[in-house]
Amino acid sequence: MLEGGGQIIRTALALAALLREDIHLINVRGGRRPPGLKAQHATGVKAVAAVSNAEVEGLEIGSRELYFRPKTVNGGIFRFDVGTAGSVSLVLQAIMPALAFSSTRTEISITGGTDVKWSPTIDYLRLVALPTLFKMGYKAHLTVKRRGHYPKGGGEVVMTVDPVEKLRGIQLSRRGEILKVGGVSHCVNLPAHVADRQASSAERYLERVGLSRVDVEVDREVLSGLCPGSGITLYAASSEGCILGADALGEKGKPAERVGEEAAAKLVEEIQSQMCLDRHMGDMIIPYMAVAEGRSQVTTSKITLHTLTNIRVSELITGVKFEVKGGLNQPGSVSVEGLGLTARDTSHSTSTPP
Repeated sequence: MLEGGGQIIRTALALAALLREDIHLINVRGGRRPPGLKAQHATGVKAVAAVSNAEVEGLEIGSRELYFRPKTVNGGIFRFDVGTAGSVSLVLQAIMPALAFSSTRTEISITGGTDVKWSPTIDYLRLVALPTLFKMGYKAHLTVKRRGHYPKGGGEVVMTVDPVEKLRGIQLSRRGEILKVGGVSHCVNLPAHVADRQASSAERYLERVGLSRVDVEVDREVLSGLCPGSGITLYAASSEGCILGADALGEKGKPAERVGEEAAAKLVEEIQSQMCLDRHMGDMIIPYMAVAEGRSQVTTSKITLHTLTNIRVSELITGVKFEVKGGLNQPGSVSVEGLGLTARDTSHSTSTPP
């Protein structure tokens, strides 16, 4: 269906856990080669199952069919290990919506890849995603204890989430003036100047295109890991409370200056769209909008296939109806009248299974 990848698993399980809906996923990751569950998807399933006391069938690497039968979402202390350089951020994406309505405060520790390809960096979650969700009432804190890069992973993060009674609808339609540009540059098991050069290169690029108040920090606390790696995450904050993000990762033979410029160029593209959310946050926010109280409307730099997929899955499970204005891979807006889920509702089913 649409994007045909892991996003369907993460969104479907998160919403199913909140609404206590039994779901059956078939042709899992049918749009990927090879199809089926990979380690990071399996860990995401385990995580959502653990906090929602779910019964699961088909939870094994390579599985193309999954049954998920959740019960009540409970908080507590949990620890999960992806076991590879699979993305910690994607595991968190699967579990974060459910944790908003858990019975008590939750502390979750996850080991795996914190800064890897094809997923948001852990600093993107910390600097862009969580501050944006905070506007809806989401309460979480994320700490990076150790960074993990391809191929060995081994990074560790700890997230604490305080439950809420409900999430508020969000209105992010007018971006306003860019007031601040910042970010974090890092490297592990590499000379410290690599992170410095990434940061300096990004700052020079952004200043050349006319952006002021640029301040990219260098992470000098997390310096060691299981294997070498580097990366940089940037953000731009506006007068209307919008936060846009972009990132880039280092690779063997790729100069640090090029890493910084790559992230900066991505951020400039997001800023030039004049929209409130970047293309990644534009799809990540969809399940939260679906269950929030009242009407939500956001503008995003690009309506991606991930966005449309998240919308379709959210509509199937919650019964809400999104309105999308804008073409595929074009700037646009997304709006919905949310389900108005409350903490009390998570103790019983509130929707009709599709």
